[in-house]
Amino acid sequence: MPSLLETQSAPSRTRNLILAALSKADYDQLAPLLHAHPLRMRETLLEAGDEPDYIYFPLNGVISVLTVLENGMMIEFATVGPEGTTGVPLFLGFGESNTALISQVPGDALRLSSKDFTDCIARLPSFAAVMLRYSGLMLALVSQSAACNRAHHADARCARWLLMTHDQVGADEFPITQEFLAQMLGVSRPSVALSAGALQRAGLVSYHRGEMRILDRRALELAACECYAVVRTHFAHFTESPVEPPRPKVHHVDAPMGTSDAAAS
Repeated sequence: MPSLLETQSAPSRTRNLILAALSKADYDQLAPLLHAHPLRMRETLLEAGDEPDYIYFPLNGVISVLTVLENGMMIEFATVGPEGTTGVPLFLGFGESNTALISQVPGDALRLSSKDFTDCIARLPSFAAVMLRYSGLMLALVSQSAACNRAHHADARCARWLLMTHDQVGADEFPITQEFLAQMLGVSRPSVALSAGALQRAGLVSYHRGEMRILDRRALELAACECYAVVRTHFAHFTESPVEPPRPKVHHVDAPMGTSDAAAS
């Protein structure tokens, strides 16, 4: 499989915000380890209970992070687009988990082996720093998602999900089935059909044969619950704040008594 340096031009690095935030020196060490991987519609990238072989950095497209219940039902609690990476669990020291990764919207990604990811975290300061900040962002987003699923109506949650996907995809039209959208929102297919139908009748979106198109983004923002604005603010803070690697501690050793006097004389 060709490496990043063989298949990607330099500007493509900025399409993933995690990689774009690295220092040039750290990125130059990381880049030869990254390899291109196409994100195919509904491709399973990680099965629940498995340890990840790869960590993904989307350039476009969206990856769903889902909790898998005992009855096989999957509920989305986070998404990863060009702003992020799937490496948070491994960064925090988790191997196996009950989460799965599924390519939600097709696109392109770069991937890094889990071993290389762990090695690079240990030796590349800016990589470790940006992963620490991104892990904090993901924790905030998961908390918001849990509150949203409990407190807000399916119509408003559907509008929020469509807005977030619109942001990550960067295009007005993207593929999604009602069955998959229901799975993402943790509701029945009839419920999501009612919600999507209400948004379509209001002229906010159009949906035909698995293709969703955003028609009136401003109105869709008004229809979404408060969580979309909260999430957008979190992302704004993440992208606007510079990443500063942790500075090494400087240990001051007190000079023996009398040293200064001797030097002065």
